[in-house]
Order: sequence, then C-alpha cells, then structure tokens
Amino acid sequence: MFTGFKKMAALGGVLGGLWFAASPASAADSVPLLAQAAPVIQAPAADPAPPAGPDATQPPMQQAAAAPAPVRMALLLPNRGGMFGAAADAVRTGFLTAYSRQKDNIQLAIIETGDSVPDMQRAYDDASARFDILIGPLSRSAVTAVAQSGRVTKPTIALAQPDLPGETEAQLPPMMLTVGLSIDDEARQVANWVEKEKAPGKIFAIATPVAWQKRAARSFQARARQLGLQAETLELSTPGNALSAPGLAQLAKRIEQEKPALIFAALDASQVVQLRSAVGTELPIYGTSQINPFTLSRDNPNDKLPELEGVRLIDIPWQLEPDNVAVSRYPRPAGNENDRPNPDLARLYALGIDAYRIAHEIAQRRSGFDLDGVTGRLNVNMIGGGATYFQRQETQAVFQNGLPVPTADQY
Repeated sequence: MFTGFKKMAALGGVLGGLWFAASPASAADSVPLLAQAAPVIQAPAADPAPPAGPDATQPPMQQAAAAPAPVRMALLLPNRGGMFGAAADAVRTGFLTAYSRQKDNIQLAIIETGDSVPDMQRAYDDASARFDILIGPLSRSAVTAVAQSGRVTKPTIALAQPDLPGETEAQLPPMMLTVGLSIDDEARQVANWVEKEKAPGKIFAIATPVAWQKRAARSFQARARQLGLQAETLELSTPGNALSAPGLAQLAKRIEQEKPALIFAALDASQVVQLRSAVGTELPIYGTSQINPFTLSRDNPNDKLPELEGVRLIDIPWQLEPDNVAVSRYPRPAGNENDRPNPDLARLYALGIDAYRIAHEIAQRRSGFDLDGVTGRLNVNMIGGGATYFQRQETQAVFQNGLPVPTADQY
C-alpha cells in the first residue's frame, strides 16, 4: 500500500539519513563531472537602474552604495539522470520556488554534478572559487567528504547530515551548516517529547535490520538514557517484507509480562499497522515522520489509516499544517494526477524552500536568526571564524480519524 519509501530508498543516502543510509561510490565514480551551471539568474533591481552618466545631485560614493554587488549563490545538485535525480529535482523545485519570492540582489546558478563523491567534491571545489554561498551537496557521503576535505572556506549549507564519528556539530568546519532532514534528530526529539509525557516504566524501541530504522532506535535510546529514561532496543526480522509473526508474538508476550510504559516505533506506517494489530491499542506508540505516509495534497477522502488512531509522531509542518503561515505562502508542487503524492519527495521540496531561506538570511549578513520554516522552527548561527549551530524543531502530531494532526501542546 505504501510504496513511496521503497521507491525513494533506491536513491541512497539523500536527506541526511532521514530514510536512507549513505551509498558508497561504486560504478558511479566513472560518471564524468557535469558541473554545468545553468545561466545565472539575477534578480531585477528593486529600484530603477541609475543613469549611465554621472548624477550631479548624488556624490559618487552614494551612487556606489545604492547598487551593492549581488551575492552569488550556487546550488549544487546531482544531475537529473542519475540515481539521485528525483530527489535533486524535488529540492531544486522547492529552492527555486522560494527564490522566486525573495530574490533581493541574489545571483543564482544551478550546478549539476555526477553522482559519485569525487564528482561532487570537484564541483564543490570549483564552485567555492567562484561563488559567495554554496548550497549542497545532497547526499550523506558527499557532505561527509566535503566536511572532511579541509576546503570549506565559503558559507556552505549542506543538504544532508554527514557520517562523522562522535558529536557531529563539534567536528563540522566553521563555515558549514548541515540542514538536511534527519531521522536521528527526529528520534531524539521524540525522546524529549516522551520525557515530558510518559508514565514511569521501561520503553521498548522497536526496529528492523534496515539501516535507517536501526539508527533511529539507537538515537532514541541514547537520548532517552541522557534524560534518565530506561529504554531497550528490540529488533524484529522482516521475512517477506513483513514483520515476523513469531517476533511479534514474542514481543506481545514480553509486553504482557514487563508492562512497558510505551513503544518507540522506528518503523514505517505499514509496519506500525502490523505492530498495532499484534500488541493492541492500549500501549502508547510514538514514532518518526515515516509513520506518516500522507501529504497535504490528497483528494481521496478514504485515504486514511484508522488502524493508527492515537499513535503519536514527529513530522515537518509542510506535511501537517496547511494553515501555518509559512506553509500556506508556497504552492504545492505539481505532480502527475495519476500518481499517489509521494511524502518523501514532498519533504525534499520543503527542504529546498528552507535551504534557500537560510541562504538568503546569510546573504543579508545575518549570522544568527530564527525562521518559522516549512520544515520546522529553525534556529541558525553562522559566525565567521566561529562555531556554527543549527537546530530544527518539528511538529508533534497524533493520528485522529485516520490522519495525523498537530497536538494541542507543542514541547
């Protein structure tokens, strides 16, 4: 029923690990570097251009001040024909949508690269010499390479989370922000939420052998333990792409015996339906955005999941809050009317919007700022020569009448 995740999983490590593990460079290493910038798009001046000759009423210094040099931005994305093509196209569309509404003396070039890490690194190095602000790369492996290259000298807004050991924030270059959507961050936010609401008792964090699920369960467990909660990770096998029936039976027995306070489900929506069927509806279940297979662009009133009534989750405002001012100002991307809206691509479109808004603020030389973004409440600090900081707070929701809706209280 829910095919969006399976389709997007083939794209590899896009989205900062929100759904996928990083893909090692293999045959894609032979893809030649494209790095062909689209024609530079320059915003029209807000005021009429000054006359060609000197203006006797205005000193030369004031004339110069009236026309500051444009800020040159480069959006680095994999080419549309590669393995990351669908993801790159969604980000590109969202980025250009935001750019069209807030140009403000910005020159924008879109640079397409091959899929391999060396291709993306070469494109990044070349763009760094020619542009003021760089947005990209898009894959986890490419962001990791750039972060470790020692060649980040311009403000860089990476669109994924790198695979760095230890505390990622402490190891990033001073001029790099990583704004990619992250399943790990979502899991930690759920742990914070649980800490404020849960009854006393153990928490079971349920995952399968899938990489993103194991990461989410580990991140939840680590944060829960920091908060003084008792969390145990349990892994269910998935023969035939379904949760193991014997595993579910064993889990139900443990729940009956140990009476945990709740379950953190590092699972997708169809798996949580199976889980709910096995363990009942009394035990609270919390999860990530992957429990929400819907977008706000849905025309079928019967497109619901009543089996998940009461299940709590974290997701971005773009997927949950049509009346949010930040969300309603941007159009929904056009899609094939015969295709089911893909929530993974919708999130990437939203990431493109917020990536441009962050880049725009940096272009205005704002080193610290907050944004009411379509991917969450954003807090950004980028101080030249100093530490960078980025935080995204997503929206807490609960399934009601078969659909996820924001909760009344947001922690």
